[in-house]
Amino acid sequence: MGNRGMEDLIPLINKLQDAFSSIGQSCNLDLPQIAVVGGQSAGKSSVLENFVGRDFLPRGSGIVTRRPLILQLVNNVAEYAEFLHCKGRKFVDFDEVRLEIEAETDRITGSNKGISSIPINLRVYSPNVLNLTLIDLPGMTKVAVGDQPPDIEHQIRDMLMQFITKESCLILAVTPANTDLANSDALKIAKEVDPQGLRTIGVITKLDLMDEGTDARDILENKLLPLRRGYIGVVNRSQKDIDGKKDIRAALAAERKFFLSHPAYRHIAERMGTPHLQKTLNQQLTNHIRDTLPGLRSKLQSQLLSLEKEVEEYKNFRPDDPARKTKALLQMVQQFGVDFEKCIEGSGDQVDTSNLSGGAKINRIFHERFPFELVKMEFDEKELRKEISYAIKNIHGVRTGLFTPDMAFEAIVKKQIIKLKEPCLKCIDMVIQELINTVRQCTNKLGSYPRLREETERIVTTYVRERDSKTKDQVLLLIDIELSYINTNHEDFIGFANAQQRTAANITKKRVMPNQVIRRGWLTINISIMKGGSKDYWFVLTAESLSWYKDEEEKEKKYMLPLDNLKLRDVEKGFMSSKHVFAIFNTEQRNVYKDLRQIELACDTQEDVDSWKASFLRAGVYPEKDQKQCVDEIFNLDTVSMDPQLERQVETIRNLVDSYIGIVNKSIRDLMPKTIMHLMINSAKDFIHSELLAYLYSAGDQGSLMEESAEQAQRRDEMLRMYHALKEALVIIGDISTTTVSTPMPPPVDDNWIVKDPSPPPASRPASSTAPPPSRPPAVRGPTPGPPLPLNPSPAFGAPPVPSRPGPPSAYPGDPNSAVPLIPSRPARVPPGLPPGIPR
Repeated sequence: MGNRGMEDLIPLINKLQDAFSSIGQSCNLDLPQIAVVGGQSAGKSSVLENFVGRDFLPRGSGIVTRRPLILQLVNNVAEYAEFLHCKGRKFVDFDEVRLEIEAETDRITGSNKGISSIPINLRVYSPNVLNLTLIDLPGMTKVAVGDQPPDIEHQIRDMLMQFITKESCLILAVTPANTDLANSDALKIAKEVDPQGLRTIGVITKLDLMDEGTDARDILENKLLPLRRGYIGVVNRSQKDIDGKKDIRAALAAERKFFLSHPAYRHIAERMGTPHLQKTLNQQLTNHIRDTLPGLRSKLQSQLLSLEKEVEEYKNFRPDDPARKTKALLQMVQQFGVDFEKCIEGSGDQVDTSNLSGGAKINRIFHERFPFELVKMEFDEKELRKEISYAIKNIHGVRTGLFTPDMAFEAIVKKQIIKLKEPCLKCIDMVIQELINTVRQCTNKLGSYPRLREETERIVTTYVRERDSKTKDQVLLLIDIELSYINTNHEDFIGFANAQQRTAANITKKRVMPNQVIRRGWLTINISIMKGGSKDYWFVLTAESLSWYKDEEEKEKKYMLPLDNLKLRDVEKGFMSSKHVFAIFNTEQRNVYKDLRQIELACDTQEDVDSWKASFLRAGVYPEKDQKQCVDEIFNLDTVSMDPQLERQVETIRNLVDSYIGIVNKSIRDLMPKTIMHLMINSAKDFIHSELLAYLYSAGDQGSLMEESAEQAQRRDEMLRMYHALKEALVIIGDISTTTVSTPMPPPVDDNWIVKDPSPPPASRPASSTAPPPSRPPAVRGPTPGPPLPLNPSPAFGAPPVPSRPGPPSAYPGDPNSAVPLIPSRPARVPPGLPPGIPR
């Protein structure tokens, strides 16, 4: 093995594996390990049981291994087993281990034949094992059985790929000798992920079950179907032996006897069998770990650096220290205040690019939603004219009026101003909801202390609710102030003379500056499947038209729709649709787009719909009125006099009302955000900064407030455990000598016999056939021209397999006494030669 440090490598990896498994994926390291792959009933589980010398794996027909089993073998004086999910419990009876594996499998996968990729971690301590870590994976299958899903083959394949695609994973490809090796599922899938054969080790089972007169000698000598790391043969217990409770030690003795007595295998008996396989895997895994140490060290160091900052505050942590609790409370409250202010006022650092902050949403309420609610009151032209005519008639009574009564103007204006109360209160409610959501979002950082978080959220939310009533009172007071005095001397008021001269067309045609772009964004046009289906387009809304393009580059225009005579209407969301829809239609019953009377536009959220509606309002496209109102108008047309003089009076008052309501709306739109900011938002910020701490102290005992959650305590313990595990790992890795004696990787072999779809490109094959790899040790014998012939691993010398090289090609076939392969010398090791005279 070289030095003591190398023997610590596999336990080190086991320790890291346990630490990372218990913490989850916070440390994403691909640890070196050996994955056992093969078809169903190939003997994978039997090989693992032979390693341990105990019956502990579930048995049965069909698929038995339904979850990956990470088996960590640890050389130890006492013999027992431990599960990671049963911490602290030692299993001395290995029958209980089997039952626990079955129970834990059923807990995740159910009692049917389903599978799961969540591993079971089992560690076995025994004096009969070498340090080794293997992963027993479900056997590959072709046909679903019983309750298995129809795609069970693909599920198992995907699970195997999760493990064997990692470069740090050695692949133990198990194939029974009584099947055609060229059709081996294990070798085929290994070839896909490891085309150069750098990580694949072949294991041949069931050698004792081959047809009489046949043997696997050429395979085991790595001649027939060569692998770079070669093959090792084993003989497991038969089903009859298992049913008869045949002792595994007796089975290993029988296996040894089989290889020594079989004429085809006796010359390689020292390199066959379960003990030799275990020793070889131990050596190869150790050397594989050594090869991956530089990359593993750099990953460990980067993980350590990422944990360093978080762990710093936990190093000298004492949960019951009152000074720590006081300091933590002050820091938490200060941080909460800072976070709340950043959410409202905006911040240049740590900008959220995925969601709008509380302040940005409140800004949308102020300048999109609230103006939208105000404008919605203005569009009902006929209803307003009807109210004016009724007011004029009622003021004149039985007399026929000669002059336009100013009392009608005042009555209509006051009625319109009162209507402002509803959108104003709705605006406050929306701001309140956003403020509460912002408070909840900011208290998420207090999650380590549940009681503190709960109290902080309660206190601040209660304060915001209190300010809610005061803000509403103030806004209602503003509207009452507007009602108390109708200021007809306002500089922006058009006056009586101008009102008579202006026409309704000049009033209602309120458009912003021509060609001004009001909004851009993605929308979905909902069209039936028969007409092409729904599609996403990039929309551009200007003061005069609505255009849509293929994408945001605005090069390929699909259509341009003028805004004249267009209105909006709400559309109910489809049964299967998750999007929110509104529609545009023409008031003159003309087609809007192609042969469609209306086009339905869909957004992902209701907020986007409201925002687009507000943008259409700015462009002069208003929502339609209710159907009920239209019906009422039809029935009430006879109540409206067609007297020309009355019509002129109605038109005059309509112009006056429109002018004055415009002044009031402008004032309210300006004062509402200011009132809400002053009485609610700024007040809440001041409360958090100046009074929240006092309220928290009066709310209860400081000790109970600062009790950390069980999740936080667990997270701290796991983080500290991870931190110390990483530090310890780096220390152990640092102690390992980089000059450890080890055998380099065997040179490539011709392994094109393994069928692979798609076949790997003929990349480096010529190079490897003309010159040895740089890491190949110099041969003792003279050079042999030509490409290397099939290799024979020699893992019996305490090192990974070394390829044997046959003598001159002319002496090779069928000559048992031809040149015996010579092996590069190693410290205190003598390679065994082939016994002369043994028939081949």
